[in-house]
Amino acid sequence: MKITVVGGGSTYTPELVEGFARRAALLPVDELVLHDTDPERLDVVGALARRILARHGFPGRLTTTTDLRRAVDGSAAVLIQLRVGGQAARLVDETLPNTYGLLGQETTGAGGFAKALRTVPLVLDTADQVREHALSGAWIVDFTNPVGIVTRALLDAGHRAVGLCNVAIKAQRQLAKRLGVQPARVRLGHAGLNHLTWIRSVTVDGVDRLPELLGGDALDEIAAEVGAPPSLLRDLGAIPSYYLHYFYDTDEEVRRQLGGTHRAEQVQAIERELLTLYRDPALDRLPELLERRGGAYYSEAAAALVTSLLTGDAEHHYVNVRNNGVLAGLPDEAVVEVPAHVDTEGPHPGSVPPLPPEMLGLVQAVTAYETLTVEAALSGDRTVARRALVAHPLVRQWGRVEPLLDALLEANRRHLPRFFAREAADA
Repeated sequence: MKITVVGGGSTYTPELVEGFARRAALLPVDELVLHDTDPERLDVVGALARRILARHGFPGRLTTTTDLRRAVDGSAAVLIQLRVGGQAARLVDETLPNTYGLLGQETTGAGGFAKALRTVPLVLDTADQVREHALSGAWIVDFTNPVGIVTRALLDAGHRAVGLCNVAIKAQRQLAKRLGVQPARVRLGHAGLNHLTWIRSVTVDGVDRLPELLGGDALDEIAAEVGAPPSLLRDLGAIPSYYLHYFYDTDEEVRRQLGGTHRAEQVQAIERELLTLYRDPALDRLPELLERRGGAYYSEAAAALVTSLLTGDAEHHYVNVRNNGVLAGLPDEAVVEVPAHVDTEGPHPGSVPPLPPEMLGLVQAVTAYETLTVEAALSGDRTVARRALVAHPLVRQWGRVEPLLDALLEANRRHLPRFFAREAADA
């Protein structure tokens, strides 16, 4: 069995590798391949990955390559974790919208839009290589943000794909610890879109413990973790994802961004330090600093999901899949993030209670934006791009949309050939 990680030079990769090493008895991998276009990073990360696998006594072999066709040839599953333009592009995503008085963020709003335009075409090109060279029926697991949009593009193109985010599993682990139970006993009523979800139940052995969490001493801590006031959680009767504070407290977040350091700058510094640590030939385990990078429990979620897809163990996961009637009020072709049991046929979502109006309205608006964003990314049509931005609740103001789009496209020119094809033809 061969599994490939595209974007294997990521500082996340050692954690992912350790996740597969720990599951070797459940998922017998003969070859784990790390692919990246940056050979220097790939060498550094790959060397640490080999030391980690050796410490675990991993029976398979690790291969590193910059050749995508070679990387996916014969693979049973391909994980995609790309960041087109690197942290430098992320910094633009987070700062350029601020100059128009708008929120800057790498997965939502104008910044997330720019990231989607850069990312969707490249992921689809990668997926085409998987379709041509991987095993028939190979699975694509997308961890590339914005996950919902990228997964939608993959599914629209007919690929066998599922999207994965670590938000739900992180919440599950935190709530299990707070309740003093093992995570496997906790099931979350987690539903919405990627980075736009609410937890509306926290079931332990069939009993919903959410009312006691929202009505007890833990409320203030939970609210602080998701960046929302306790009163909002009480009124919603739910725990919103951390990313919803960008919608619920937009003005304050914009003020904070205008006056402070952006996350991209922090991550750039962390990554430089991590790569220095990774070069230590004595290091054969994950450094504590990696926890500050973000993506907690990603390795656990990803390795477990791939295990279910390839072995059919029908375990419980939180995934991004076609709606197909799961969430009332959304089109079937929308991609939603919901609980599902997963086997070799893919995710099988259970029934999800309808979202209340204050949640559904926001989800519908962002779904419309996602639909237009996929179209814009593939067509390079500036009219569609403007429609996408005006549909997004964090942008929407027409007087800002036109100059904002021009600035975003220019800042990302080298990653967006579709938008500049006419100029190139005229030249």
